[in-house]
Amino acid sequence: MLNIDGLHTYYGDLHVLKGLSMGVNHGEIVTVLGANGVGKSTLLKTIMGIVPSRQGKISYLGQDVTNSATEALVPLGLCLVPEGRELFTNLSVLDNLRLGAFSLRKRQSKEQFQESLDQVFGLFPALKGRQHQTAGTLSGGERQMLAIGRGLMSRPRLLMLDEPSIGLSPLVVQEIFGTIRKLKAQGATILMVEQNTKIALQVADRGYVLQRGEISLADTAPNLLANENVREMYLGKGRSAS
Repeated sequence: MLNIDGLHTYYGDLHVLKGLSMGVNHGEIVTVLGANGVGKSTLLKTIMGIVPSRQGKISYLGQDVTNSATEALVPLGLCLVPEGRELFTNLSVLDNLRLGAFSLRKRQSKEQFQESLDQVFGLFPALKGRQHQTAGTLSGGERQMLAIGRGLMSRPRLLMLDEPSIGLSPLVVQEIFGTIRKLKAQGATILMVEQNTKIALQVADRGYVLQRGEISLADTAPNLLANENVREMYLGKGRSAS
C-alpha cells in the first residue's frame, strides 16, 4: 500500500531523514520506534505533504505522491491524526467530526456520513453522550478519542497515528489501544508512531527502529519485543521510547 524509498527530509539545514526506506502493506499495523528527535513525526508529516522531502520517493497504492499537497492526499484515503490532537476546541464534538468528513462532502451520501458517525460512536461511546459539548471541555482521553474519530470520518485507507498515548493515563492508554485492536480486526491499515514501545509492539504486526534519521532495525513485532537491544534501549528499567 505504502512504499518509501530513499527519503531525505530537512528542516532548513538540519538533515532529519537520511535515505529512509520502509513500507506498509494492506491490512497491517506498522509502528515506528525511536527516541525523541530522531525523525518519527517528521516521517509522518513528510508522507502527508506537510513537510517537503528533498530526495526520495513516496508511493501510495502504486501512485507517486512525493511532495503532493495535503489536501490532495486526504481524498485518496491518507489521514494523519497528529500529536497534540489539534482539535477545534471552540466547536462541538459533532462539528469536529463533521469537519473530518469535509473532503468527502461532494461524493458521500447522508447515509454514508451517518454510517461513519455510527462507527465512531460505536468505537468511542463516551463521545456520543458529549457530541454537543465543545471539544475544549473534554478530558485528555476524550480529546484523543475525538482526534482519532475525526480521522476515521474521512474513511481513510491508511490511518497514521502520531503518539496516540502521549499525555494519557495508563487506563486511558489501554482503552485507546483497545480501539486500535478493534480497527485492526475490522481490516484497517495503520502506520503508528508511539512512545510506549511495549504496547505499540503488542498491537503491531511489524516495526521499524529509527535512529538518527535512518532505519537501524526492521522486524516483526514479536521479534522486536524479544530483541535484547530493543529491550535494553526502550523497555529496560521500565522505560519506553518517546
